[in-house]
Amino acid sequence: MNKLWYLSQINLMEELPLEDLKEIERMAPMSKIPKGTIISSPGEAPPALYLLKKGKVRLYKLNREGKEFTLGILGDGNIFGEVETFSTGTRDTYVEAMEETLLCVLNKKDFEEFMKERPQLAIKLIGILTERLREAEEMLENLAYGSVQKRLLYLLSKLVHHFGNQKGAYWELDLRLSHQDLAAMIGATRETVSATLSELTRQGVISKERNKRDLRIHRKKMESMMNEK
Repeated sequence: MNKLWYLSQINLMEELPLEDLKEIERMAPMSKIPKGTIISSPGEAPPALYLLKKGKVRLYKLNREGKEFTLGILGDGNIFGEVETFSTGTRDTYVEAMEETLLCVLNKKDFEEFMKERPQLAIKLIGILTERLREAEEMLENLAYGSVQKRLLYLLSKLVHHFGNQKGAYWELDLRLSHQDLAAMIGATRETVSATLSELTRQGVISKERNKRDLRIHRKKMESMMNEK
């Protein structure tokens, strides 16, 4: 599968003609990033825009005690990084490859020159960033006012939306997350998340196939429980 095919799958690039995709291919070399690599960190990342062709990356911060707090997970077709013209909200965050990942990197000068001639791309980028900001605001609201169960259900609903594959009445997450990972994303302890997941399993909201780590979520039951007062 060639690089142009990957570029065409990136949300920001999906409406560009072949000539423009070839220009990006020339400017932005593709790199294979091993799982666990810190792609960028606060104060150390050069001005650049990263195009996530394939894979998943985790955005997180550290508190004063050095504990990680996950802000979000980005999958195939997403963008992140910082240039003076645009910010994707990752300036003060760590970005880690959760699995082997394919990235293209556009430097500041090339990106700005490319955007000047393609205003429709700038409008699309603003839309992507606006949606990401909206989801971040929703998460903050849930963290502030929701119970651990409500926060966990909200998180699972977002993960299903971005990374779910329907299997009958259930949606299977194409994402491997530990109880600690989930806890870091909703500001809870691992023990509390484990207990909440056990209760949701008892109620049939989630399940796991024997000998598999994949989480399966009954979407209708989840949505019904989320709407309960």
